Amino acid sequence: MTKRLIVVAGNIGAGKTSLTERIGARLGWNTGFESVSDNPYLPDFYADMKTWSFHLQIYFLGHRARQYLELAGDSQSVILDRSIYEDAYIFARALHHLDNLNERDYLAYRRLFDLVVGSLPAPNLLIYLKAPVEVLMERIRRRARGIETGISAEYLALLDSFYDEWLASFDLCPVLTIRTDNLDYVHQAQALDFVIGRIQDKLSGKEVVEL
Repeated sequence: MTKRLIVVAGNIGAGKTSLTERIGARLGWNTGFESVSDNPYLPDFYADMKTWSFHLQIYFLGHRARQYLELAGDSQSVILDRSIYEDAYIFARALHHLDNLNERDYLAYRRLFDLVVGSLPAPNLLIYLKAPVEVLMERIRRRARGIETGISAEYLALLDSFYDEWLASFDLCPVLTIRTDNLDYVHQAQALDFVIGRIQDKLSGKEVVEL
């Protein structure tokens, strides 16, 4: 079977981790996840974003690049929860936009990001999970993670606009957009089957109507 490298992108609460876990288990693919619980910068970042934004972004860049290269070199197909590209085009951009990452640090980070990403193999597919902001807010409220208590609808809407702008010009690989607000692949096997079918169609080069 041909090895595939798939990355899952999407706003906070879109369902990336749940989909990555289930596709990995169903198809026997290796999985890669964000470094959150063992991230040494997150507590400091949430206490003082202006001071720690640059450090956090550098940590994420190094972690994701190493993870990406290790999994890309494996013989098995891989699906990654969150793409390395979102670090720069979505989250670092948002930090800069909100004045938590100054111009000097933002430009230094982007130069390093471009250098690192330029050496990585392109993925075979990017899956973009999308849901309305009100749905994302409800999911964030339900999972009740302490580090997410400060997330606002305005912030999610800003990220959503950045996703739209980024993906409008993204050309490294095919993109499969999936609306997750009415698609429960966590509890409904047929919903997961549907998603997997769309992924396989996209990977085989078939035209897939975006929902």
